[in-house]
Amino acid sequence: MSDIDDMIERALSEEDEALLSRYGREPGYFRQAFGLFRGSLGWVMWLVMSVQIACFAAAIWAVWQMYTSTALLAAVRCGVVAIIAVQIGTFLRGFMGDHFEANRVLREVKRLELRVVKMVDGN
Repeated sequence: MSDIDDMIERALSEEDEALLSRYGREPGYFRQAFGLFRGSLGWVMWLVMSVQIACFAAAIWAVWQMYTSTALLAAVRCGVVAIIAVQIGTFLRGFMGDHFEANRVLREVKRLELRVVKMVDGN
């Protein structure tokens, strides 16, 4: 993948480089991650993160109850609750990761649109 990136960088003209520097490079990881919590779907991401934190807390509580339980059936029930809570948390993390990647793709599409507009206006 690095070779392709190098070829693209060499192919960019000075005008394209000036355009990219004016509108900025790709933001850093944390800026992108916190960007999930803004915009029209920001409230959904806050809700997902809240549920994910609650699932994590429930999993910790269930594991603690499982290890401190003296009854076998209660320990098994707590273990099942812990597994389910971890699975839900993992699913929600994947949901947020999908939106993270979709935002990156949309940002690149917007850059391509900007280049096309710039090329059309230049001719």
